Amino acid sequence: MTDPAVIENEGRPKKPDWLRVKLPIGESYKHVRGLVDNYKLHTICESGNCPNMGECWGEGTATFMILGNTCTRSCGFCAVATGRPEAVDFDEPQRVAEAIHLMKVKHAVITSVDRDELKDGGSIIWQNTIRAVKTLNPNTTLETLIPDFKGDKDNIQRIIDAFPEVVSHNIETVERLTKQVRIQARYWRSMEVIRTLKQGGMRTKSGIMLGLGETREEVIQTLTDLNDNGCDVVTIGQYLQPTKKHLPVVRFVHPDEFAEYKEIGLALGIDYVESGPLVRSSYHSERHVKKMRD
Repeated sequence: MTDPAVIENEGRPKKPDWLRVKLPIGESYKHVRGLVDNYKLHTICESGNCPNMGECWGEGTATFMILGNTCTRSCGFCAVATGRPEAVDFDEPQRVAEAIHLMKVKHAVITSVDRDELKDGGSIIWQNTIRAVKTLNPNTTLETLIPDFKGDKDNIQRIIDAFPEVVSHNIETVERLTKQVRIQARYWRSMEVIRTLKQGGMRTKSGIMLGLGETREEVIQTLTDLNDNGCDVVTIGQYLQPTKKHLPVVRFVHPDEFAEYKEIGLALGIDYVESGPLVRSSYHSERHVKKMRD
């Protein structure tokens, strides 16, 4: 359903009122800002132009991005820089662990760029980071948003062996649009990653963006495929074009439609669905962990 207030402007939809976000202000925001700068860390909040940065940082939380801030892939939706990454920083795991400790967060989220040029895909740094965070922060639950590691089972197993509370891998879009949206990725390879994680005993999670030209039937099929491959948690949010060089927004999806997809996902058997225009992969991520423990 498209809201009548969302009118076409030079062939492109106008951003609706429900996509307004809070400006980053307050002491908690300044505190997180200072920790990120002092420890020379990267966050997907900044690199990905996340619309919820003001809210999340204002509550003292952030999603750390390891393995640098330059990705080897060139996805059509992502604001993270593409190019030749810098050398792996083997001190990074400890710095991330220390920053999380200083933030005193109960639930931490870590993601990374793709490092396809590395034989291990960055999985060793991933494993070291998870273990460092758990050692220094034994009472902090941890969600990891990982790349596909080109489907390499040994690299995925390193994540399973480190045993974070949640492992997420985003499908991002429907099968038909995958080649356009995630140029170097494959829809069914991502589904296989999720299935492998589930078989390894992980609580699994994935995310979908809407507004790229997908149909209702395709969204439902993607939710079905995720459920069939063992995905426990799904986030569904509105795609926002980060720059003019990225894929355009085809339409802005009404909040009522997001609510409908949430109900459909739950009816299919998915344990937890967070669905709304401003929802992102790590948005309110602590809620489904609390639900799991309750």
